[in-house]
Amino acid sequence: MNTWLPIPTDTDFSLYNLPFGIFEGPDGQRRAGVAIGNHIIDLAAAADHGLFGKRRFFRRLFEQPVLNEFIAQGKPLSTRIRRRLQQWLSAPEAPENAAALLIEQQRVRMHLPLHVGDYTDFYSSIEHATNVGRMFRPDNPLLPNWRWLPVGYHGRASSIVVDGTPIRRPHGQILPKGSEIPIFSASQQLDFELEIAFVIGKDSTLGQPIPIEEAEDYIFGLVLFNDWSARDIQRWEYVPLGPFLGKNFASSISPWIVPLEALKPFRVKGPRQDPAPLDYLRTTGARNIDLALEVSLRTPTGAETVICRSNARYLYWSMAQQLTHHTVNGCNVRVGDLMASGTISGPTPDSYGSLLELAWGGQRPISLSDGSTRTFLLDGDTVTMRAHAQKGDVRVGFGQVSGTICA
Repeated sequence: MNTWLPIPTDTDFSLYNLPFGIFEGPDGQRRAGVAIGNHIIDLAAAADHGLFGKRRFFRRLFEQPVLNEFIAQGKPLSTRIRRRLQQWLSAPEAPENAAALLIEQQRVRMHLPLHVGDYTDFYSSIEHATNVGRMFRPDNPLLPNWRWLPVGYHGRASSIVVDGTPIRRPHGQILPKGSEIPIFSASQQLDFELEIAFVIGKDSTLGQPIPIEEAEDYIFGLVLFNDWSARDIQRWEYVPLGPFLGKNFASSISPWIVPLEALKPFRVKGPRQDPAPLDYLRTTGARNIDLALEVSLRTPTGAETVICRSNARYLYWSMAQQLTHHTVNGCNVRVGDLMASGTISGPTPDSYGSLLELAWGGQRPISLSDGSTRTFLLDGDTVTMRAHAQKGDVRVGFGQVSGTICA
């Protein structure tokens, strides 16, 4: 596809992508937009110009400060909007209304695209689960249930923040090495976790599980997700009920929701599952996504180092399996709910998706481009995650999610 709009060849936001987000322009009003190259298409303005028909309906829909109501209209509508925008962008020359509909991304502020009602975090990378297990249970790294079900826990939706939001170092109880009495302290082992998350696109009914063959009908799109983690707080508190204050102080997401349909060209089969899952979790076909993932760390000196390169194709449990298992007991989901994958680590040390693994629990400090080293994050450090999928000339990316640690 060609367009009259100048777009960088390496942009995440190509004509094949057209992700949805919420931006605030110079007028101070939040509204819906679609990213294209270095610009945003103002969907409320596009509605005013009759691009989608039913001007009043679409204007009201796109002037909402979150995308939940738009997403709830269903995939047929969001697909229609994307196709209409592709047609508009593929015209032989710039339409007369181009200046009224486009705004440069550098002139806007991005906001959370959703009201997140509920958030669940999974633990779906066998490499990550095995690495963590080896550190703490060398003789039994994978617990007996791990290969049978997508392990997960319910997180805190209220502390999910958008790209660029500063992350305050959390305080909590920590058990010093060799002590039997905990102390109250700021975390000294602050970490990131490289994840993706999918957005629920339609409500399900309480008491009715979502069958595996219908699971992707409920997935609207994906975002990048950083599950910030305080390892020392987590270590003391997680037995017997799992993560709590070591996790719920902040999670960061990228501002643009990439529609699931935009990722269709990049679908691949996941790892072989052994033993075979129970019947309700069995799938066929390409359920994973060949999505290149990258993490960089910028120190207060300004030096930035890529410290991890991984891929979403490594996930052992697919999105469909995660969602089906989540609802198999009758738990319902709602539009805007967020389901994160868990840390996505690959098979090699440079693909490990957390500092816990990269520095192996603090035993192997990683070297950065300015000569400094890290085992965990220091104040002033900025973590940035990026993701893109590419097949030939077709590129679909997520932009980035970043956060800077402050005291």
